[in-house]
Amino acid sequence: MLSFPAAGVILLLAWIYPSDSLYFHIGETEKKCFIEEIPDETMVIGKYRTQLWDKQTGSFLPATPGLGMHVEIKDPDTKIILSRQYGSDGRFTFTSHTPGEHQICLHSNSTKMALFAGGKLRVHLDIQVGEHTNNYPEIAAKDKLTELQLRVRQLLDQVEQIQKEQNYQRYREERFRMTSESTNQRVLWWSIAQTVILIVTGIWQMKHLKSFFEAKKLV
Repeated sequence: MLSFPAAGVILLLAWIYPSDSLYFHIGETEKKCFIEEIPDETMVIGKYRTQLWDKQTGSFLPATPGLGMHVEIKDPDTKIILSRQYGSDGRFTFTSHTPGEHQICLHSNSTKMALFAGGKLRVHLDIQVGEHTNNYPEIAAKDKLTELQLRVRQLLDQVEQIQKEQNYQRYREERFRMTSESTNQRVLWWSIAQTVILIVTGIWQMKHLKSFFEAKKLV
């Protein structure tokens, strides 16, 4: 039976090293975007393949080579770090330089394809972040590593990614704290402003009533 710390580490590693695989449908001029939270200096690899709806067979078939996908990636500051046209099947890679939410958008060049007109396109997308981007069998063959050396290399990469994730969580915590302090300060100043307005209004009403009674010779 796993101890609580060991189980916690396994859950942490499963959370830190995601490999998101999914598929979605897009129309002729439709654009699909996904948000991925990524620490800084982290490699991300995306792979996709497309299938075109075939009316005759009533199923999705591999898309023709002429049908391509445009991939656009923006960092948390909405700066475009990748914008490129790929084929019907493709692979894109980028490295994050700013921690936070990265936007990954895909759309087809379907307006150039009469074949696509009025149809549906299914896109299978697999996004790998961090340590999962490494091809360890290829690394082992290239550097002539033993099984033990390769395992040590994997553990070192995992520890490095954990440190990056911890730094990112500290960054998020700091931003959240700054936002909370800013909100609290605004609430405090708003409360002070309301109090001042009430006092000024009360003084004005008292003076106005006093002038009214004096005018009526009631005081």
